[in-house]
Amino acid sequence: MLGRVSGKWSIGILLVTTQGPARFTELERLVKGISRRMLTLTLRNLERDGLLTRTVYPTVPPKVEYTATPMARELYDTLLTLAGWAERHLHEIDESRVRYDRRALAEAETA
Repeated sequence: MLGRVSGKWSIGILLVTTQGPARFTELERLVKGISRRMLTLTLRNLERDGLLTRTVYPTVPPKVEYTATPMARELYDTLLTLAGWAERHLHEIDESRVRYDRRALAEAETA
């Protein structure tokens, strides 16, 4: 469960939906970099886990909204903290990955 809610796409979706209902196209626009397929899969998983409610309105074409459940809204402050931490340390993490990859490559070449 922790892996599900701490995933890159899940955090973005939950941050949006805790602010109010959101339609698929709105989520696609607001969660930067997510593909339609990944958005669909993530929405299904979050709904299955009880973190989102999917509401279909009987219109033509059908209108579908996703809303964070009370359980998901309870996570909101924690998700903000986690997202803020990741943003603050993004450059350090990237630099560390570059150093690690260079070291691993050098070790592989000498082996």
